[in-house]
Amino acid sequence: MPKSKPKRRSLASGSRRAPARTRQMNEGEGNRTAARNYDRAVAETVKSGTVPEKARAAARALDGAEGDELRRAEAQAKRGKTASGQSPLSK
Repeated sequence: MPKSKPKRRSLASGSRRAPARTRQMNEGEGNRTAARNYDRAVAETVKSGTVPEKARAAARALDGAEGDELRRAEAQAKRGKTASGQSPLSK
């Protein structure tokens, strides 16, 4: 019995070629891979025991010369703007 060829999935663009493995695949609503990586990094930081030290360093930075700049950056990020002042969705 002859082997059948595997079915190809067509892409939204109409291309019949599979996406390159080096490209990040669309994971639907949210990026599960990025979320896992973030959660892993947070857990490692907490386990390292350096959180209180990092919190004190952040407080010193806010009280220091760069405090105004840090507060402006925080306010800008809360408004959904990038460092360049553009919304990440306005491409």
